[in-house]
Amino acid sequence: MEFTEKHVMGLKDLLYRMADDLLILGHRNSEWTGLGPILEEDIAFSSMAQDKIGQSLALYEILHEIGESEPDTVAFTRNAEQFHSCHLVELPIGEYDFSLVRHFYFDHQSALRMDMLAETVVEPLQMVARKFRGEVKYHTMHADSWLKTLANGTEEAKIRMQQAINETFPYALGMFELSDYEADLIEAGIFPGEAALQEAWYRVISEKLNAFGYSVPEINNSIPSTGGRKGHHTEHLQPLLDEMTEVFSIDPSADW
Repeated sequence: MEFTEKHVMGLKDLLYRMADDLLILGHRNSEWTGLGPILEEDIAFSSMAQDKIGQSLALYEILHEIGESEPDTVAFTRNAEQFHSCHLVELPIGEYDFSLVRHFYFDHQSALRMDMLAETVVEPLQMVARKFRGEVKYHTMHADSWLKTLANGTEEAKIRMQQAINETFPYALGMFELSDYEADLIEAGIFPGEAALQEAWYRVISEKLNAFGYSVPEINNSIPSTGGRKGHHTEHLQPLLDEMTEVFSIDPSADW
């Protein structure tokens, strides 16, 4: 099938959503370095943060191949209004319960998205999705292990995790904010669509939360935190971007 201008625009929008989410959450997760509850968690969160930033680079490179600016320029010269990231990834790390639940929600979404894109008609994206599925699978295993462990821990631990599950859920639903190009992406075989992804994600996280002993938030009772995909962000994104771009602003030739 020959791609139309709308197909290309939809592909770019999809790639920016994914890459921006990964870049921002990678930097957020890196903030746990030296602060984790145990040494192994410092290492784990740092490693997963590096994985996410590496994945974002691969997606920015595909964007460059289809006409966008070079990865460093795209990553480090846009302001908050030009980012396509969802609200979930830009929130501060908070307490460890929040970061673990964000990790759980985001990485199960990411794993399912990569599975879907492993069958896309866009060959470079298909190759990237297949390459990174293994990394993302490890991330979901890590998240599952901690949610299960804390559910079986103290009563306080389980209560705090349940509160984080409930309070983070509307932000998680914002990951699936519909694109203006949903029909075009589906028609071209590029991506099955955000609605299909959300349905698969909710089924997976519901099964896991139930198995761990938590209550599952109801979609119908939640108002998604949307707007990020359209450039409308929380107050937390721009300060993070300012911090992220400090070195690039001093030396644009530096590698990342």
